[in-house]
Amino acid sequence: MIAAIVARIVEFARHRAALVMAVCLILAVAAAVYAGGHLAVDTDIERMLPGNVAWRQNERALDEAFPQNNNLLVAVIDGRTPDLADQVAGELAEKMRDEPQLFTYVRQPDGGPFFDRNGLLFLTTEELDKVSQQLIAAQPLIGSLAHDPSLRGLFDALATFVSGAGTDKTAVAQLDPTLTMIGSVVQGIVDGKRRSLSWTQMMTGRKAEPRDLRRFVMTRPVLDFSGLEPGATARVEIRRLAAELGIGPDSGTRLRLTGPVALDDEQFATLREGALRSTVLSVVMVCAILFVALRSAKLVGAIIVTLAAGFMLTAGFAALAIGSLNLISIAFGVLFIGLAVDFSIQFSIRYRDQRYRVGTFPAALRGTALTIGPSLVLAAGATAIGFLSFVPTRYTGIQALGWIAGAGMIIAIAMNFLLLPALLTLLRPRGEPEPIGFRHIAPFDRWLIERRRWVIGGAALLAAGCLALLPYIAFDFDPLNLKNPNTESVSTARDLMKDPMTTPYTAEVLAPTLPDAQALAERLGKLPEVSQVVTAASFIPEDQDKKLPVIEDLTLLLGPTLNDPQPLPPPSDDEVLKAIAVCGDAMAKAGKPGSLAAKLGAALHAAAQRGPAIVPPLRDALLAGLLRRLDSLREMTQAKPLTLESLPPELRDSWIAADGRARIEVFPKGDARDNSVLERFVAAVHSVAPDATGTPVTIQEAGRLISRAFFDAGIVGVAAITILLCVVLRRLREVAMVLAPLLLAALLTLAVTVVFGMPLNYANIIALPLLLGIGVAFDIYFVMNWRAGQTYHLQSSTARAVLFSALTTLSAFGSLGLSNDPGTAGMGILLTISLACTLFCTFVVLPALLGPARTILVVEKQEAAG
Repeated sequence: MIAAIVARIVEFARHRAALVMAVCLILAVAAAVYAGGHLAVDTDIERMLPGNVAWRQNERALDEAFPQNNNLLVAVIDGRTPDLADQVAGELAEKMRDEPQLFTYVRQPDGGPFFDRNGLLFLTTEELDKVSQQLIAAQPLIGSLAHDPSLRGLFDALATFVSGAGTDKTAVAQLDPTLTMIGSVVQGIVDGKRRSLSWTQMMTGRKAEPRDLRRFVMTRPVLDFSGLEPGATARVEIRRLAAELGIGPDSGTRLRLTGPVALDDEQFATLREGALRSTVLSVVMVCAILFVALRSAKLVGAIIVTLAAGFMLTAGFAALAIGSLNLISIAFGVLFIGLAVDFSIQFSIRYRDQRYRVGTFPAALRGTALTIGPSLVLAAGATAIGFLSFVPTRYTGIQALGWIAGAGMIIAIAMNFLLLPALLTLLRPRGEPEPIGFRHIAPFDRWLIERRRWVIGGAALLAAGCLALLPYIAFDFDPLNLKNPNTESVSTARDLMKDPMTTPYTAEVLAPTLPDAQALAERLGKLPEVSQVVTAASFIPEDQDKKLPVIEDLTLLLGPTLNDPQPLPPPSDDEVLKAIAVCGDAMAKAGKPGSLAAKLGAALHAAAQRGPAIVPPLRDALLAGLLRRLDSLREMTQAKPLTLESLPPELRDSWIAADGRARIEVFPKGDARDNSVLERFVAAVHSVAPDATGTPVTIQEAGRLISRAFFDAGIVGVAAITILLCVVLRRLREVAMVLAPLLLAALLTLAVTVVFGMPLNYANIIALPLLLGIGVAFDIYFVMNWRAGQTYHLQSSTARAVLFSALTTLSAFGSLGLSNDPGTAGMGILLTISLACTLFCTFVVLPALLGPARTILVVEKQEAAG
């Protein structure tokens, strides 16, 4: 019945070829025009996940309470000294605040006026005592620099101190740390090297740790989701501002951008970079393989036009029914070409076979429809069901792909029964002089039948081995591993994750009030998987009653020194060179040969000999950050008791919402890049705070949801395809013959991922529905041939069609493996592996399972009986 219906459709297309072609192409162009004007690309990843699950609702509640913490772009500033990093971060933040049309929210989580004024209060009492003693000891130098904040003031102060010490070696030795630091910088500049003096270390005696050399500026930029890089404008503007401020290697500073916005933008850019190369390579390879398979430019042209028309109609359906493509459903084009080309190749090669057998074009076209039509209908139906099985899942991102790809399969088969025959009728390809198929493979074909028990036994052992490996399948939940590690945003994020205090992988909890948050934070802090817990209360220093008196004493001693009413004007270069020479002489007299003072004296004399040219690099190296550090000291000595009410609004609002709810941030202990560490961390936090959210929670929960969606879709798809096969084939053995090689190919694919250490992830898992679609189609072709009486399948035109169909699909998807994007490349590699496993099961296992055709068995039985 199906064969007769297909034959009538094909005959209709042949008799009215020009009309059918015109209607199909007009509809395709109209669909393409409509899609061009209405089909958008939505790059908002948040919309790919369902909003009605508990963890997403917790995530949304946190975003609504603290919108300023959502969709952040993070500027990471590194400096050769803490002063440089602090100064540059402050200047950049100020410039960004001046552009609210691009940056709706800007803050410095680790700097700014609040920390400048209250920094001493956040030290421990022991640290504060040490720092205060160091500042008191440095009072003469600080006073001189406050009066004359220049190179002249610096070298005059050093010369005065050393000269005043005279032969008092103890007094000179107290200056050794200062002489060491200044001498290293001066000698480095003389040698042509880049150096910077850390005034923070000079004044406090605290050696800078790596964390001290880094500052952050966080912003919530205005995003444009109509483009592939929604944050591109904001990122370009930050770099322009950085260039304006002179941020770069020459100034001893470095700017890097990361955060959710930069990570997503650079991933889209990476995908775009490799898209053109992959597309061109794929098209060239597909055309070449089609020509080798069909040996007719007319047939190849007809297939390409058919594919293009089907693609345009599918895009039009997507625009009409869905409206927008997400980052998963945008792959419908690749899937459509990879699967629809199989239908065209099967039809065209069967046409060639029929043309050789019957000779005339009309008879060949009708014979093609009668012989391959039912197989194509069943294959297209099974493939469409495989994709539509994603529609009932909870993974929003894959639902749209299910609708579009499922409809695309129906459109593809319609185009192959209407447009392709019409084009062949108009183009009239030449006749076939020789049989279509692989005659040279006949010995292997016979061997598979003669040794079928051995082949089936080997396949069973292979399946058992694969089943044993299934428990070791790994799923990588971390989306960061799907991004190009060479991009700035990813490399910066990984750098930050090395420090537990700066990792972006933190859990967050929303508590009803701050007291509730403090109580919950105390419980969370006791978990062995937690390294630190932060709330708004964390910004109220402890032991203020002990620290403030120490700061008040510093104010009495340093206040008059720091607040010079009449500082000197900047000196000329000649005055600076004179001060350098005088200081060099003083150092030479004060120290023995080889001493720190003598080394500094020699370096200063070498600098003075360079003349005025040495002054600018010395000024940049020695005075960068000095004025800011003096201002910070003035602010620090004005510290007052801190309470929750006295916190700046910007800081308080990032931890306490307008309705009083308080945010808790929980930092993991251990390497946050290790998925097992994150799993334990999330489980531990949820044991105390079930409503916790944040990046680690999203990674874990999204991973479970997506893997569950694919599992459910696989079960639904296989069940639905089984029902379809039962209805059409009506024999359980034949249904089993279609499904068994498919399941073995799936087991083989999963086993290969285990053997080669290739975890499944959000990207490459899409190979599984493709495997379902291609595998069931290939198996159906062979089983339908077997029903028709064919025993030796590898010699048939069907085997040729399957092979070249697989090769074209391989070229379409294999080219993805060359992408710079790890997610896309991994998807291409796994698709290639799954296709290879499918071919093995179709060409080796399936013929052995089928065995001799029923007509041969009947003849053999009759001969034995006779």
